[in-house]
Amino acid sequence: MSSPPRGEVAAKPPEGLLKVGLGLPNSDRSLRRGRLLVDVARRAEELGFSTLATIGREAYPTYEELVTLSAAAAATERIGLMTDILLAATREPVLLAKQAATLDQISEGRFVLGIGAGAREDDFTITGYDFHTRGRRLDEMLELMHRAWHGDAVLGSAHPVTPRPVNGRFVPTTFGGQSEGAVRRVARYGIGYTLGGGTPEALAGMMQRVDKAWKEGGREGTPKYWALGYFAFGEEVAEEAEDNLIGYYGEFGTRVWARAVRTRDDARARLKMFEEVGCDEYIFFMSAPSAEQAERLAEAVF
Repeated sequence: MSSPPRGEVAAKPPEGLLKVGLGLPNSDRSLRRGRLLVDVARRAEELGFSTLATIGREAYPTYEELVTLSAAAAATERIGLMTDILLAATREPVLLAKQAATLDQISEGRFVLGIGAGAREDDFTITGYDFHTRGRRLDEMLELMHRAWHGDAVLGSAHPVTPRPVNGRFVPTTFGGQSEGAVRRVARYGIGYTLGGGTPEALAGMMQRVDKAWKEGGREGTPKYWALGYFAFGEEVAEEAEDNLIGYYGEFGTRVWARAVRTRDDARARLKMFEEVGCDEYIFFMSAPSAEQAERLAEAVF
């Protein structure tokens, strides 16, 4: 089907089927006009995507994730917002808790804070935090952030330090990574798990681990599962997209580009494979920034 004209809203996929989100190009080095992020966000909502996501790191000229999603929140009304993922262990915890709760309130509960410990040492070097103790630091951060969201006084403050989250308890949080620590954090603090690239089989393996920890932790309900991948439609943007991914991922960029979705059939096959293993939402990240790329993806998957 063709995408709807600008200003018109596409029909959303039926409930119960795999949802399809759009990853904003906030980490594409070919992005020269930041306002395009807002334009793409608005168009993604019109096209019927379920979520707008960001990805980011510190030692690279990315557009900061929470600022980007705040701008997207102001330009949209319904679409979900998600960091997929933000390197929390490179951040100061009270400020991160305040920023996340602010975005949660501004978006009226549309925001999911996707976080991870991080895997590249330079992201920690430039922010002054120890790379080798990042897991322990993240655990300490989460405890402090949840106390702040609950309205408890922290670090000697006589007052709450963040806005109260929309649900009254916490900012919905999901976790990435494959360590035992990541699984444990989902079971204790999360609403689910997000796979940062990889295969349906990799997600299925993580789902088994997370489901087991979730039940052992006495959690009610079931965790939610996300996965992401990259796309670029058209040979005219292939070189740009490949350069963006190699720039961001370094030595792994060629492998990431090789797995990128480049045709309508690729997109539909990717969704089918992840739906079959029980994924709840698949997020296609744009590797060549333009509103037209979002439109071409919508034509392929809706």
